[in-house]
This record gives sequence, structure tokens and C-alpha cells, in this order.
Amino acid sequence: MIRAAALEAAGVPGRTISRRCGPGGPWQRLLPGIVLLHNGEPTDGQRLQGALLHGREKAVLSGIWALRRHGLERPPPPRDVHILVPADRRVATTGFVHVERTRHLPRPHLRGDLPVAPVPRAVIDAARRLTDEDEIQAMMAESVQRRFCTTDMLTHELDQAGRTGTALPRRALAPLVAGARSVAEADAWRLWRRSGLPPGHWNVPIFDANGNYVATPDFWCDECAFAWEIDSYRHHAGLDGHRATVARNARYVAAGIVVLQTLPSRLRTEPDEVQRELRAAFRTAQARPRPNVVIKQAA
Repeated sequence: MIRAAALEAAGVPGRTISRRCGPGGPWQRLLPGIVLLHNGEPTDGQRLQGALLHGREKAVLSGIWALRRHGLERPPPPRDVHILVPADRRVATTGFVHVERTRHLPRPHLRGDLPVAPVPRAVIDAARRLTDEDEIQAMMAESVQRRFCTTDMLTHELDQAGRTGTALPRRALAPLVAGARSVAEADAWRLWRRSGLPPGHWNVPIFDANGNYVATPDFWCDECAFAWEIDSYRHHAGLDGHRATVARNARYVAAGIVVLQTLPSRLRTEPDEVQRELRAAFRTAQARPRPNVVIKQAA
């Protein structure tokens, strides 16, 4: 991978470059002014390198490809290669490269010798160009759950981004700021808010009177010691998952905690029925003396 200008500076005539990049030639033009010194299918790595060469000095890889380089597994398939360049750089979007000029060029991390935007910036850059809220939420949730970044970092990057393309990311981020850690939990967060029931906590550990760990419910209403678990088949159907779920439920019973389990799919297909179940379970929890259990917020 090399610039055509670099080849000419090394003594290769422009007509030779054109001929070798022509039909049947041994080279190819990957992008305007960027020559790939073979005529086979470019690899993903070569496309990323070519995009950064197109952006010239200080160009930074961002968006979905940057998240893949960081090791995230949940971003959607990339449509193009998103690069950031200084605001005064005159570089145009072309071919498979989306060029974004920015006054807030991040300090890059090196991932496989490529300059890559930090995870919070890459998440927001990707989210601003997506139209599926579930994809945005899953990407954000993974970045937080796997401790690549925090919700505060994502909020900061959204504030830096201004208004363009940020409405949907802000909506997707709101449940995560409240403590939800998945698309299903975000659905649950919205449904609970519509239910009129008292606010609570998401993903906080619960301990009994003796200091023994009980569980970390998806949602916890401390007022009446009520737990709500969003239990999917995928995480609980296997032998180990089923065993862990049975053990967790046994600890809930032993501690006197009322717990409701809901399948994630029902949050969208049967929201009214789920709300009725929530209210009924909440009333049951209110009707008995509150057990001596406490929450412990993360330090």
C-alpha cells in the first residue's frame, strides 16, 4: 500500500503507475492516489490502511471498525471505513471511506499499528450514523458492561458532538445511565417508568441480614424488597445457566424476597400484561413485612 505520489518521488513514472494499475495489470488503485501493489481482493486491514493514507497525517480510525479493533463484539456490520481528520484538512469522502472533519480530534490508541479513536469516541461516532436504536443500545451496553468505558464518558462525547445525529444515541443512552446493561433491560426500564411504580435500582447487589450475598437483580425496588429479573432462554437454558438460576431463586426465597421473572420478548409483545404482573407482584411484596436485606452500591 503506497501513495502514487510516493512512487513517483521514488522514480516510478506516472504513466508506469497508470499502466500497472490498468486492466490486467499487477497493481490496483484502491482509492484516488492510493496504490495497492497487487491485483487481488484487498483485505480488511488493507482497506483500513488505505483509508488512513487517504486521510493523510493525523487521520484517526473511528466508528465501527475502531470498535472492532478495540475488541468489541456487538457492533453491527460496518458499511464503510470512518476516519477523523483535522477540521482544516481538505479531504473528501470517497469510495468506501467516510471522512469526518472535526475540531475535537482524539488522541489515538494504537491497535495493530493503526491509530484508533478511544472507545467512547468511536461508540458515539458509530451511533450518530446508525438508525436502529437496538443496535446503538447493544453497542453502548457492551462498551460499558465490559468496562471499555463508562456512561459518563459516553455522555461527555455526546455533549462534544453537538446536535447532529445525537437524538437517537441520547435516547439509547438514558436507560444505561440509570443502570440498565442490555437492550432487554433498557426495554424493562422504559416499561417500569410507564408503570407508575416507585423508582428503584438496576444491577445492584443484595445481601441478607448476615451479610451473605443473595443476588444482583436486574431491577430492585428497595421500598418493599422486590426483585425483577429479565431472564432470557439464551442465558438460562443450558445446564449451568439453569442451575445458577435455580440457586439464585432459592436464595431469594430464603431471604424473603418477592421476585418476578419475565422473558425479554414479552417486554415488547405483551407490555400491558407484564405491567399487570409487575403491579401484582409489587402489591404482594408490599403486603408482607419487609425482610432484612440491604443493597450495596458499587464503590
